Parts: sequence; structure tokens; C-alpha cells
Amino acid sequence: MNLSALLITFNEEKHIKAAIDSVEFADEIIVVDSYSTDRTVEISENLNHVKVIQRKFTNFADQRNFAIEQASGNWLLFIDADERITVDLKNEILKSIEYPEDISAYMFKRLFFFRNKRIYFSGFQTDTTYRLFKKGSVRYIDDKLVHEMPQINGNSGLLKNTMPHYSFESYNQFKLKIEHYASLKAKELYLKGKKTSLFHFIFRPAYKFITNYIIRLGVLDGKEGFNLCYLMAYGVWYRYKKLKSLNLEEPQ
Repeated sequence: MNLSALLITFNEEKHIKAAIDSVEFADEIIVVDSYSTDRTVEISENLNHVKVIQRKFTNFADQRNFAIEQASGNWLLFIDADERITVDLKNEILKSIEYPEDISAYMFKRLFFFRNKRIYFSGFQTDTTYRLFKKGSVRYIDDKLVHEMPQINGNSGLLKNTMPHYSFESYNQFKLKIEHYASLKAKELYLKGKKTSLFHFIFRPAYKFITNYIIRLGVLDGKEGFNLCYLMAYGVWYRYKKLKSLNLEEPQ
């Protein structure tokens, strides 16, 4: 079974080599880069059997669907630059695609790291994501601009081994990513005709914080847990701020 590893990148020079090294067992590695301004492309092109394609970024679903179209393998493995495939996970992947048992897509359990510290709670204790697909069985839903969702034709499975996710190295980096995702989500809501109210600016962020910090035990993650839960609540507020701006920009 041929395996294609696919990466979507923008300014990932700190992570890209380690990410690609962790999927070197794939038959081909394709990097779809959104015109990085750092050394992401240079580093990628100097690694073994890596194909780099530069393409303007519109949204995550669109970029992932484009990457799927470039792949020649029978199986597709998506990995973000800040994720790593461990040896145990690699072996499980190879076994799963050799003996798929009528499974078209597999979810991975992720271990979240913030500032290189493992986060056990704060809503991340149940973090799973689709990463492995049989070719021809998946397409990402076009109107999901952020937190993209695959539409899968067939049965799904969950791999036992975990995938480390070295997501953010600083508070400001996480804040910028939160704002980027919130802006895309605001656009998604705007295209669906959604409006804002006081409820969205007060109760929705408060509910997000209480859920992650109290109910999902973010308090046990210490200072990092508080910062993460606060920023995720801030992201909800920022989403509706951007949505309100989009609605105000509509021609009267």
C-alpha cells in the first residue's frame, strides 16, 4: 500500500524538519506551502523525496482538498508541522493500512504541549483528530473554513498510539493563532447570515472559560492552564467582534 504524507505550511521553519523526519517512512511527502516568508520551503526542498507546492491560502478546507488532489498514494497521512509521528504510531499506521479491516479513515489521539509543557486537562484531554485516510474516501467540507471537517465515505477507526502536538511556544503565538482562527470562523458565520448580540460577547466567552477551566479541570494545569483557558475564551469574544465588523461593513 503506497502512503502519501501531506503537510500544510506557513512559516514553520522551527518545526518543518522534525515533522518531515517523523514521516520519512511514507512513499511520498508533499508540502503545500502558503508562500512562507521564512526558510520553510528551503528546508523542505533539501530533505529526501519531498515535493513542495506553493499555493495561496484561502482556508484550511480548500488547502487540504488541494493537497489530497496532489497525492498519488492509496493512503493519505495528514500531519501539521507542529505534530510528530512516534515510532509506535508509525508501526500502527503501517499495520493499519496493510490490514485496513474495512476502515476508510482513522482518528489519532493527540498529546498537547504548550511551551514544551504537557497539558493534561483544559479541554485537551479528549483531543482527537482525523489524520489517516484511504484515497478517494475523504473530502473536507467546503463551508467549514476553520476547524475543518472531513466528509468520509466509509467506516472510521481510532488508533491506540498517541501523537505529540507541540502547538505553541509562547502566549503571543497562541493569541495570534486564536485570532486567525476566530477571523476565519467569523467569516464562516457571516456567510451563513449570522448576527451578533450581547449574549455572544458576554455569556459565550464566560461559558467557554468556565467549561475549560473548572469543568474540564484546566485549573490543574497551573499557570499554563489558566492562560490557555483565558485565550480560548478570548477567541470566542474575538470571533463575534470580527463578525460584528463584517456585518457593519455590509452596504446599507
